[in-house]
Amino acid sequence: MAVMNLAKIVKTRKPASRLMGLDLGSKTIGLALSDVSLLIASPLKTIKRTKFTKDAEILEALVEKHEVGGFVLGLPINMDGSEGPRCQSTRQFAMNLLERIDIPLAFWDERLSTVAVERILIDEIDMTRKRRVEVIDKAAASYILQGALDSL
Repeated sequence: MAVMNLAKIVKTRKPASRLMGLDLGSKTIGLALSDVSLLIASPLKTIKRTKFTKDAEILEALVEKHEVGGFVLGLPINMDGSEGPRCQSTRQFAMNLLERIDIPLAFWDERLSTVAVERILIDEIDMTRKRRVEVIDKAAASYILQGALDSL
């Protein structure tokens, strides 16, 4: 499939399929799922990154298990709006993923998503540092996906 506009993914997806949000890090991939009505994003899990092939196999299994009809991948744009090396790496990951998994993908600006989630976990939930490390990536993926859903 291809990279496309989020609204187009929503219009062309299989009925009752979900969107999967991805927060791509150098060591982990945070995952989140939407509900079938595309209103609410929920954290799913965090994958510890290894080789791309193994990561893609895990994602393929999750796409099938949860009936995912499209990806929303956080794009780490710089604060000034420019794209740096992390964006290039994310775009390459997306291209490689689309060669293996035949569903559409949309990029979503993820600026400050991890910072915002960490602030919530500290200030509002008073979560310990150890617990934050365990949930931050999937919570950030949920934050990214929820932003995309809210834009619809």
